[in-house]
Amino acid sequence: MNLNLNNITYIIVTFKSEKIIHECINSLPINSNKIVIENSKNIELKKELESKYDNIEVIINENVGMGASNNIGIKKSKTKYVFIINPDTKFNNDTLKKIFEAFEYINDFAIISPANSDQNYPNYKISNDNKNINENIISVDYVDGFSMLINKEKFKDDLFFDENFFLYLENNDLCKKVKSLGENIYIIKNSSVIHLGASSANSRFSQKIEYLRNWHWMWSKFFYNKKYYGFFIALIKITPNLFSSIIKFLFFSFFTNKEKKMIYKMRFLGIINSIFCKKSWLRIENIN
Repeated sequence: MNLNLNNITYIIVTFKSEKIIHECINSLPINSNKIVIENSKNIELKKELESKYDNIEVIINENVGMGASNNIGIKKSKTKYVFIINPDTKFNNDTLKKIFEAFEYINDFAIISPANSDQNYPNYKISNDNKNINENIISVDYVDGFSMLINKEKFKDDLFFDENFFLYLENNDLCKKVKSLGENIYIIKNSSVIHLGASSANSRFSQKIEYLRNWHWMWSKFFYNKKYYGFFIALIKITPNLFSSIIKFLFFSFFTNKEKKMIYKMRFLGIINSIFCKKSWLRIENIN
């Protein structure tokens, strides 16, 4: 296999990310191929990015979620590899160099990721039976979705992210599928990226986005467990969250904390919608 700048396309999904997207793009190699899926329909941002940067295409899209939007970018790309990167993530100066160096020792892979620069928040999970290549190339079960180098050839059916997920666990689902097929996922420990976390969207929308996140986190948790372990196991796993959301909603109603009350209301509604097989329909414009 050959990995170089010419056979990688960067995929970035944006939603009201005007204030942070430039830092992300500026951290990438100047001549790299880039596809931005713009989910807040910002025509001015499309014009700005396409006029400022080389080798970039901005696709104006409906807000269909992270997984479905990444799929659009992946299928649009013409390169063998795609690098999924969130707009609140930045490369360091040697991020890609270290990946290229590590690639000389890697015979086969489905997903590779640099490590999160904040070691207190590792972006991967390891089980005891994984076989590392060396101290810098670590075999893992899962990597976070904010930074994923994907080998498209490992997905012959062109089925990448499950589009039922809107905001959470679509990367867990992808990694679980990869591992079930016996394919390899690696973390390159001496390569790192900076992930700001929960900073992809304009802070002006932060409160509504927080409500949206809580709804979709609960919806996705039940759906993911139902998909892999069945309805009753998923129900058992979600029951503590269900009772917690009810109790805390009542508690914060009594103490008139409207923001906390709304958060636990959204958690409860996310759970109920998922249990009753409703789609992950909630969008920011639906939140009053």
